[in-house]
Amino acid sequence: MQAYQAGIAKFDAVNTKVFGISMDSRFSNGAFAEKIGVTSFQILSDWTRDVTKEYGLYDEARQFGRRATFVVDKEGKIQQVVVDSLAIDPTSTIEQCSLMEKKLVVAPPKP
Repeated sequence: MQAYQAGIAKFDAVNTKVFGISMDSRFSNGAFAEKIGVTSFQILSDWTRDVTKEYGLYDEARQFGRRATFVVDKEGKIQQVVVDSLAIDPTSTIEQCSLMEKKLVVAPPKP
């Protein structure tokens, strides 16, 4: 639990928003978040599977969604995608978030 919260703190440190999307109902997501003590980000419901299918993560044969972590910039452009077992630990995307944050810092003009 503490490691997970520390990971979220790292995202906060690079001015990054975190949220989850699950094919479970909003009620199940709420119960899950409460059970593991996640209060620092929202878990959204994709009950209809539309988002999971749109992003190519839905396995039709087995009827489940693959895990993925997406890094999306402020313009809505996907900068990085991590899929399957690597996506279980989203801290693998912190470096990409840090790089995006650095791009936003503009040096003052030289005299």
